[in-house]
Amino acid sequence: MAEACPLFIPVILGTTRRGRMSIHAASLVTSELARRAGLETELIDIAKLPLPTDDAGGAIKDKGFAEKMNRADALVIVSPEYNHGYSGLLKHVLDSCLEEYIHKAVGIVGVSAGPFGGTRGIQNLLPVMRELGLVTIFWDVNFSSVQKVFDGSGGLLDSSFLPRIDKFLKELIWMAKTLRHGRENIALE
Repeated sequence: MAEACPLFIPVILGTTRRGRMSIHAASLVTSELARRAGLETELIDIAKLPLPTDDAGGAIKDKGFAEKMNRADALVIVSPEYNHGYSGLLKHVLDSCLEEYIHKAVGIVGVSAGPFGGTRGIQNLLPVMRELGLVTIFWDVNFSSVQKVFDGSGGLLDSSFLPRIDKFLKELIWMAKTLRHGRENIALE
């Protein structure tokens, strides 16, 4: 069944660090989403969001980011792992919205230079997703030893990631459609 309105699934790049390899993972996932019919996507780089760091929550809400989160049917968060966690600035950005996320799907892509592919950072993000009202999907994508997965210009060196991304996106899209139907047709009693 065709959707009356395309799904909107933005990809959030959750780091501002120089030399970040996670930009390659975020670009790849964005490009794989863009190839699918009935979808719109865009890469949101938190480094480009004009959010102050001297306050928090709704007080720092960026109108453009909030509008995209409100419009989104699902999100992909690409998060590098920093010392077993995720970027503090990613949390700062996510906390700037609240009601915009409720009953929407989220998939998380972990990135690390080490062998675990960001799994510990993802583990720490999961309770945050729940608290924000997002519904996490069953699958993650983990880019381990990311420096060996992409060349210097972001070209994919290991095509074994493509079936993993496909599986991840199929689950995310299914959940996005299901939750959109629920938001539009089923009253919360």
